[in-house]
This record gives sequence, C-alpha cells and structure tokens, in this order.
Amino acid sequence: MKFFEQDLKGVYIIEPEPYSDDRGMLRRHFCIDEFRNYSLMTDIKQCNVSENIQRYTLRGFHCQSKPYGENKLISCIHGEIYDIVLDLRRDSGTYLQWQSFELSKENRRSLYVPVGCANAYLTLQENTWILYYHSQVYTPSSEQGIRYNDPAFKFEWPAKPMVISEKDLNYSDFDRKIYGID
Repeated sequence: MKFFEQDLKGVYIIEPEPYSDDRGMLRRHFCIDEFRNYSLMTDIKQCNVSENIQRYTLRGFHCQSKPYGENKLISCIHGEIYDIVLDLRRDSGTYLQWQSFELSKENRRSLYVPVGCANAYLTLQENTWILYYHSQVYTPSSEQGIRYNDPAFKFEWPAKPMVISEKDLNYSDFDRKIYGID
C-alpha cells in the first residue's frame, strides 16, 4: 500500500499495490502494521457499507464530537464518488479548509479521514457502494453535521445533488462556537 498525505494534515489517499494473475486480483485494504507506520487508525470498531441506488445522492457532512470522535477509512467498492473532507480541528493549520477527492471502483483508492474532520460525498454513478471502517462505534448523541451548501465554506460540487436526507438538508448554518469536534 502507498500512503500519500494531503494538504489537510492527517488526511491520506491510500493506493493499493494489487497482485494479479489469471484468477483475478488481490489487494490489501487494511494492514495494522502499515497503518501503524503512519500513526493511522489501528483500532477498527465498526465497518459499514453504504449502498446508493441513484446517481447524485449526497451523504454528509458527518462527524462525531468528543469523546466519540472517529477516524474513518472510506473506499468506493462499486461506482464513483466525489468526496469532500472539511477540517474542523481548531488547532489545525488548515482549520475550516476543505479538500475534494474522487474515489471509484476503477482507481481503487481509499481516503483516510482523521478525528476532527467531517466528510460528505456525492455519488457520480448509479449503484455506488461505499465501504467505511470506523475507529468508534456510531453514537447518535455525539453526531454533528454541516449542510452540503453552507455559505461559510463555498463547497464546489461537480453536479447538483438530487437525493439528500431531510437531516442533511436541515443542518443550521455553521457556527464555530457550536462545533467542538477536535
């Protein structure tokens, strides 16, 4: 596996080094030793698969506050997504900045999102499936969110979202006093 730290400190794109033969392909998706070498999550507590039927489905921005802040490893195992990571860590040099990434079945990349960052994604194809590893169990009382079109951030999406949950549509405008993510 190859690890590439991004502009947002602690955010990584991870590329597999697949082994192929006439049977197909094998690629490592997680290795405790390799993740430990980069001081990344080694304590996976929950794994989820998100199956998105429609193109331009938007999910997020989601994160959990202390003491349930979580690291995430996100992979697109079928289809394609445009993912945005937003840095909500007050002590970070990139606080309130965001960066976008494309993950797909074809590029086989994974995105590592550290504690204190929120992420959202927009599906770019029908039947897009996302695999998540989490360092914490989902704790509804600590969940926080940012609206995908919050004017404080000027997020740039490649297309207009067509399917969004009521919860994701109705987050209040960002107020930095409320977010105790880090």
